[in-house]
Amino acid sequence: MGPLTGVKVVEMAGLAPAPFGCMILADMGADVLRIDRNGSHGGLAPPAGVLDRGRRTIAVDLKSAPGVQVVHDLVAKADVFVEGFRPGVAERLGIGPQPLRDVNPKLVYGRMTGWGQDGPLAPRAGHDINYIALAGALEPIGRAGQRPHAPQNLLADFAGGGLMLALGVVSALYERELSGQGQVIDVAMVDGASLLTTFLHGMHANGLWDGQRGTNALDGGASFYDTYETSDGKFMAVGCVEPQFYAKMLETLGLNDLPLPHQLDASAWAAMKKVIGDVFAQKSRAEWTEIFAGSDACVSPVLSPWEAHEHPHNRARGAFIEVGDTLQPAPAPRFSRTVSKHPVPVDHGGRDVAESLMAWGLSQDNVVGLTSSGVVR
Repeated sequence: MGPLTGVKVVEMAGLAPAPFGCMILADMGADVLRIDRNGSHGGLAPPAGVLDRGRRTIAVDLKSAPGVQVVHDLVAKADVFVEGFRPGVAERLGIGPQPLRDVNPKLVYGRMTGWGQDGPLAPRAGHDINYIALAGALEPIGRAGQRPHAPQNLLADFAGGGLMLALGVVSALYERELSGQGQVIDVAMVDGASLLTTFLHGMHANGLWDGQRGTNALDGGASFYDTYETSDGKFMAVGCVEPQFYAKMLETLGLNDLPLPHQLDASAWAAMKKVIGDVFAQKSRAEWTEIFAGSDACVSPVLSPWEAHEHPHNRARGAFIEVGDTLQPAPAPRFSRTVSKHPVPVDHGGRDVAESLMAWGLSQDNVVGLTSSGVVR
């Protein structure tokens, strides 16, 4: 069982960032019960519903006093509560931090938003691209002379949002062991996206990231840190930053005997890209993958998400698994003793709702009344 076995989480249904964070908690062994609003489906429709794996779900009428009381009753037995509403919505529903912590002072209350619980943008709508734009994470991404390029919705929604939520919950649970008290976690995707740029700030402060977008060492400007097209229209990724790895790449490409400029001579990067690119264009991705296999040249095939599971390294590590009918990444990280169990598909009522609620401490008579009245489905 996973390292969070025994931890009970009540999750209010929402979109990608909070479900991803709660997916991580479920992967680590937490018992996550997701509450959908009556008449709605909290998760995205399959196949995006893979983010909801490992849950049991119930639908509750949050517009009724009995429905709000259900949430309070569940929170009384919970360790963690997670919601992703805009600021003020949970309070209006009667499930904000104060009433829930009155029920359970040891509760860890996780709040997931884009802009945070305060500040002039707190009540405004937004998406990943907006958060990384204000965080300074979008501007550096893209080719020289071109506009910034959005890296899907990975940086704010998942890395700066869901992952930070999971880290915040685990940190608060650890602190609770020392203080005996719960607390509220304000998880803002704009904050998390900003945090991801810490390394860039350090490089800039040391004069190592002064150029325009796409002209620096790690943003595709350097010839030793870029992608190169192969003869079959696919790509190889080159990341030989250290001189010994760069020398190995040149040797493998058959370029080591030529009078080439110094690796860090930025004025020669464009010309070197042409030299290196011409060689990569002579063979297919599969051929180059075989040539560089076992090498420290830091050269790898660029795989699509739908190909990654086929790579021998990922196969050997079991990095991808099937949950239900969908192939998807396996839980990470890995633990030596408390091994995470294989995730199960989200339960949309396939398991007995009454059994689920009674497992959380609600009495049978209470559950029968709630289900028969339609407050809980």
